Amino acid sequence: MHAKRTKTPTCIWPGASGVEYEYYVHKLPASLKTGQNGNYIYARQNPLGQWVPVYIGEGDLGERSGPAHHKAGCIRQKGATHFHCHLKSDAAARRVEEADLLSRFTDAFAPTGCNEKPGG
Repeated sequence: MHAKRTKTPTCIWPGASGVEYEYYVHKLPASLKTGQNGNYIYARQNPLGQWVPVYIGEGDLGERSGPAHHKAGCIRQKGATHFHCHLKSDAAARRVEEADLLSRFTDAFAPTGCNEKPGG
């Protein structure tokens, strides 16, 4: 007998540039190992079953997926149910991807989401 291996679901998030980014979908609470850098999205589904970003970010996925996230209260309040993420070691590339996604998904910014607009 072989143990059944379950595949982590994925989701494609398109940026404003047209680039499509594939993310792994984890139900909250997510517990990922620290020391793994990448991009992430806290998300919930709308009544049509479409993913809605609550917060888009980058950094250490283990630290950012836990309750110590600096926006954890807002993320809970806005109804996030899942943590979407993927690994990306290059810091500059992570920031480009984050900006690309935030340019498309402006609802991730306050007051509907938890991201803060640059410059306040």
